Amino acid sequence: MENIQEAQVLLVRQRIRLVVNQYEIHTATPDGRPAELVAFAQQKRLAFKEQVTFYTDDTKRTPVLGFRARQVIDLGATYDVTDASGQAIGLFRKQFGASLLRTTWIAEQHGLTATGQERSLPVALVRRFVDELSWLPYHFDFTAPDGHLVFSVVKKWGLRDKYVVTIPDPQVDRRLVIAMAVALDALQSR
Repeated sequence: MENIQEAQVLLVRQRIRLVVNQYEIHTATPDGRPAELVAFAQQKRLAFKEQVTFYTDDTKRTPVLGFRARQVIDLGATYDVTDASGQAIGLFRKQFGASLLRTTWIAEQHGLTATGQERSLPVALVRRFVDELSWLPYHFDFTAPDGHLVFSVVKKWGLRDKYVVTIPDPQVDRRLVIAMAVALDALQSR
């Protein structure tokens, strides 16, 4: 994960498992195919507080980062993102009121705040009111207060959840972006 900060495109793919959510995060080749595996994530089963741990690979021997809810139940919960030693990387939180029509998240790290919102209001509304269509692709743009794009997460069509994460802002910590991209899948329907 040492060279991840230079990555401008990441691919997140959910593995199909019955009992647990698992995710593979790769850098992308110039033609959009998976390249280097940079993290493997597994959502902790039956956790008292929502938690996802990221490892170097699917052996789950070496943790590299994670996120965990501060509260047990909260509609606008805050999730702390930390490295393997527990040092803060940043945080993200859902904006409950703004999310009633279009899901809205705030991602923060030292010196940078980005607001992410579903790009399409029609898709957002359909996903809310027709539960069977939660598989619909969606697009989140995370922008800084000055309006520049920090990163975007696009859910693609497919049998399993796949996301293309584009990161034009060199200042954003890629570990925070990885955590937020997985959270969009793991926490979105809650």
